[in-house]
Amino acid sequence: MTARIFKPAKNAMQSGTAKTKEWRLDYEPEQARVIEPLMGWTSSGDMKQQLSIHFDSREEAIAYCEREGIAYQVIEPTEKVRRQAAYADNFAFRRVEPWTH
Repeated sequence: MTARIFKPAKNAMQSGTAKTKEWRLDYEPEQARVIEPLMGWTSSGDMKQQLSIHFDSREEAIAYCEREGIAYQVIEPTEKVRRQAAYADNFAFRRVEPWTH
C-alpha cells in the first residue's frame, strides 16, 4: 500500500486557483480495474482508491504517513512560468510578423 502526497493542479474549467493550496494524500491502486460484463462499467474491489485525505502542509501529510506506517511518495509541485504579455506587444516593432486583421 503506497500513498502519493501532492498538491492538486488548478481546475482547467476555471481561472482561479481554489483548492490548490492544500496537500492531498491518495492511495495507489492495489488491484487493477475490471470491466463489468453486463453494463461495461469499470470497477475495482480496492476501497482505498476512494479515500482522499487533505492536509494544510506537506509536513503534516508526511507525519501522518510515518505515524500510520504507510509507505509514501512525495510529488513536488512545479511552479508555472508566467509570461508577461501586454496588448501593446501586438503592435511592437520587434514583432517577427506584422500584425494584420
